[in-house]
Amino acid sequence: MRRYEIRDDQWDKIKDLLPPERKPQGGRPPNDHRKMLNAMLWVARTGAPWRDLPEYYGSWSTVYSRFRRWQIAGIWDRILEHVSIEPDWESVMIDATIVHVHQHGAGAKGGPFKQAIGRSRGGLTTKIHAIVDALANPLRFQLTAGQRHDAVTGYEMLKQMDLTQKQVLADRAYDSNRILKLLQEQSATPVIPSKKNRRKPRKWDKEVYKERHLIECFFNKVKNYRRLATRFDKRADSFMAFLTLASIMVWLA
Repeated sequence: MRRYEIRDDQWDKIKDLLPPERKPQGGRPPNDHRKMLNAMLWVARTGAPWRDLPEYYGSWSTVYSRFRRWQIAGIWDRILEHVSIEPDWESVMIDATIVHVHQHGAGAKGGPFKQAIGRSRGGLTTKIHAIVDALANPLRFQLTAGQRHDAVTGYEMLKQMDLTQKQVLADRAYDSNRILKLLQEQSATPVIPSKKNRRKPRKWDKEVYKERHLIECFFNKVKNYRRLATRFDKRADSFMAFLTLASIMVWLA
């Protein structure tokens, strides 16, 4: 097995979720799904352009076309939903991380806002917002422009979840009245430090808060995929597809 390729036990868990392979009707037979997936993982891990794909994996355009076809068909989302059926709900954690956009990642149709690209201190950036379970397995994520405030998107993501009786861990960037009210309405426990400018600092469990480092571990895992550590993709949906693929591999690890 080559470096970055999917293991047998991992492949067995997802192979039935991929579309049936087409039977050849003359000409060359199609490349099998596992070989195509390994090629996609190679691109994700190395961050190399599609055109630099090793010849072993076949035509780069074939691999790219299948990657896009699965993305448009919702295959990546379906696989992630399948492998994440048993999260650890002892607590949930939310945070965001900045990804610098390479110059080749700018200029897509629709403008930077539509493609989740903004300008912050570091130049052109995309922000990945994520919610993970108590074991740092990803539950949901969203892309925004880099200058988007964590609490704004965080509120939108949290209100889509059932947080009843759960502990919600986050840093003080998420100490907003809207988020605190949302958690109170769901009888959830905020483990969020108060902002320094809050007149009446709230009490929070400092021992439980130590577990928040796990979401940083999740970001570290997905940024081992160089295609996510730096954004080369012009389209936000392609970048999101790579993020979904990396998240699937986190669940399968």
